[in-house]
Amino acid sequence: MTEFLETPQGRSIAFLRQQGQRPGVVFLGGFHSDMRGTKAEYLAEWAAREGRAFLRFDYSGHGESGGAFEDGAIGDWAEDAVAAISALTEGPQVLVGSSMGGWISLLVARQMSDRVAGLVGIAAAPDFTENGFWAGFNDDQRAVLMDQGRIEVPSEYDDGPTVITRRLIEDGRNQLVLNQPLRLDFPVRLLQGTADTDVPVDWAMRLLDHAESPDLRLSLVKGADHRFSTPECLSLIKDSITGVLRG
Repeated sequence: MTEFLETPQGRSIAFLRQQGQRPGVVFLGGFHSDMRGTKAEYLAEWAAREGRAFLRFDYSGHGESGGAFEDGAIGDWAEDAVAAISALTEGPQVLVGSSMGGWISLLVARQMSDRVAGLVGIAAAPDFTENGFWAGFNDDQRAVLMDQGRIEVPSEYDDGPTVITRRLIEDGRNQLVLNQPLRLDFPVRLLQGTADTDVPVDWAMRLLDHAESPDLRLSLVKGADHRFSTPECLSLIKDSITGVLRG
């Protein structure tokens, strides 16, 4: 059953929590996604079989949580994640971040490293508002965004276009992680498909090269796309989490 958490910032966050063995696992979803997607459901079933504590939630403006998507930004969603992990879990957690969730995971790790036992990034997309959206806009699109405060871009994942706001871009610049040292003092696994058209392989390589960790590995899956949800990909996610849990 869906429950709700009121964050210190006054946002209502929907979550699903399973009790079990620690360290627990926390799933952090992607941009405009929700906690009931294929990967989250698969991990919930795996955690139930293993008796492992598991938490998933919707950022504000996503899924069942309160607020409007267009009002949110990376900093808000990172605050949501910190609030959820602080209030709803105990002890160190393994963070599993999908796409934008990979960026959020890194922001969480930077703010509360003592609560992170490990990190699994699935097509992790740190800094994507700058290196993806802004870098991909032409001069006319940038002018519209800055003048009108928003622009609509096509999306293959939603029924209609996705709204990108000026605030999303400007707030994203305050949340960048690849422009400064990134120390991760725990095991990190990065999973990336070579056919991913949303998060290029060279983004994964840049994160691999930039981050500092005693145990950091990148696995490339030939032909896997951004969804990373085939049975083989899901199994790799599970195995990566299991490996991190074993240390």
